[in-house]
Amino acid sequence: MNRALVIGASGGIGGAIAHALRGRGVEVTGLSRSADGLDVTDEASIEAALGRLDGPFDLIFVATGKLDGAGHPPEKAIAAVTPEALMDQFRVNAMGPMLLLKHALPLIPKERPATFAVLSARVGSIVDNAIGGWHSYRAAKAALNQLIHGAAIELRRTRRQACAVCLHPGTVHTAFTAPYAARHATVAPDEAAARLVSVIDGLTPAQSGGFYDYEGREIPW
Repeated sequence: MNRALVIGASGGIGGAIAHALRGRGVEVTGLSRSADGLDVTDEASIEAALGRLDGPFDLIFVATGKLDGAGHPPEKAIAAVTPEALMDQFRVNAMGPMLLLKHALPLIPKERPATFAVLSARVGSIVDNAIGGWHSYRAAKAALNQLIHGAAIELRRTRRQACAVCLHPGTVHTAFTAPYAARHATVAPDEAAARLVSVIDGLTPAQSGGFYDYEGREIPW
């Protein structure tokens, strides 16, 4: 891997991924809302930001996302679901990454291996959902998984060596998870980044469209 694009590079996981890759001698380009004004819910913003870049990239890593929808914490009950939170979750966690892939296509090489990796979450697994709750976030991540799975099928028609995947990083100790981390074992961002980069290193085109955890284990839909 020689060149990588990290989208969401100012966040805890995105920043750690960028740092880990640079430590391996990879040329890293970072994009974020805070540094570049990138708004993943605005297609014009995405098109402008990615259109300024010179590809190709061996890795495009999307580390954007949010837990709270429209300012509301993840729901604990059906009665807490609101249209605003549902739409906000879908716009950021599902629509945003898909539009990023749409406008990143010219940056993905056609004749050599490349990876488009998106941060998903285990709670997006329908099979794995045994306790309910977090309805908007779960649904948005499940939608993201479906979008990337479908996109991977199309992608392999023009980029046979490319791999598009959803990755679950575990619960990483960042500002993103701080309000909820007390109930879960957490890992530091640099450890999470090292594990995810290791998973990416081992991916093959045959795994494109899959959903994997931080140890490379496939997660059921």
